[in-house]
Amino acid sequence: MDGLRGSYDAVIVGAGMAGASLGAELAGHMSVLLVEMEDQPGYHATGRSVAFWSESYGGPAIRPLTRASGPVLAERGFLSPRGGLHVGRAEDAALRRAMVADYGDDGLFVPLEAAQLRARIAGLRGDWTIGLEEAGLRDIDVAGLHGACLARLRRLGGTVAQGCRFEGAAPFGAGEGAGWEVRLSTGSVRAGLLVNAAGAWADPVARAAGVRPIGITPLRRTVVQLRVDPPAADDLPLVIDLAQRFYFKPVGAGRIWLTPHDEHVSPPVDAAPEELDVATAIDRLQQVVDWRVAAVERRWAGLRSFAPDRRPVYGRDPDRPGFFWFAGQGGFGIQTAPAAARLARGLLMGERDDPMLAGVDAALYAPGRLR
Repeated sequence: MDGLRGSYDAVIVGAGMAGASLGAELAGHMSVLLVEMEDQPGYHATGRSVAFWSESYGGPAIRPLTRASGPVLAERGFLSPRGGLHVGRAEDAALRRAMVADYGDDGLFVPLEAAQLRARIAGLRGDWTIGLEEAGLRDIDVAGLHGACLARLRRLGGTVAQGCRFEGAAPFGAGEGAGWEVRLSTGSVRAGLLVNAAGAWADPVARAAGVRPIGITPLRRTVVQLRVDPPAADDLPLVIDLAQRFYFKPVGAGRIWLTPHDEHVSPPVDAAPEELDVATAIDRLQQVVDWRVAAVERRWAGLRSFAPDRRPVYGRDPDRPGFFWFAGQGGFGIQTAPAAARLARGLLMGERDDPMLAGVDAALYAPGRLR
């Protein structure tokens, strides 16, 4: 988009799932400009997701956001049945007990033993003897959800500027007249509110606006698509290691998506897989099942970005209230998108007592905890 000018109530930096979902919540209540440096929104983390919704993913601090988002995602047709199996060896018994204890006895998990696991995972090797079933795990239509958020934002009058790089911002004014002069590669605009939804680029965006960063670190994760023999069943659950060394799920036609659950500190870049991580993923799969890898058909990597305590960061910066953090969403930003965006809208607009957020404590995610 060429020659951006004018003023907006809010400029949101980043049009992945975070920025798109929040923009869709704010448009209609205020004028919104969503800025995306790539030609295609969702090119980085959003477009590289393994695409599942799990109440256990991200830990107990994330579960309230996941649970609040689930009904919305289901009602809008973005979830489909999958189921999950957390599997381990005998020496992982303490991990299984800890996982159950972390989430409480509310039916999220059903313990499974060797025979039950073998009935669900054809070709499972003999040393994988304990597990937990998470029947409520679902697949997410990530592209559909992201596209719906962008469409809603535009329908409500919001503007999406693609191929438009954020170059910096400077505050101006005081009191109710305060705002930001936002420098973009396509021009400059003014905004009352600057929202940092830049994912792996969250800290650099803060620095470019003169705001102190909070230590959001991008971590690279590798995924490979394999054709296996015998072909993976289409209805196979997502299989997750209790020790967090892999997970895989079927994607149709006998293929699976597999990750070695790697986390390599990375600068904010267009992430690419490394051969060692691809080899590690395949080695770990072959320790679990007796399937032959017939072909490595695709490989990719994405950056999952975390604050130091691995909780997301939602709220106004304590030193610069006109700067709003909406970042640090790790690998759970898609499954929590509806609740996170609603929470952020409430924080920005002073809305309280939203029934959707009844079980969510906003203080857990406030940026002030990291100062």
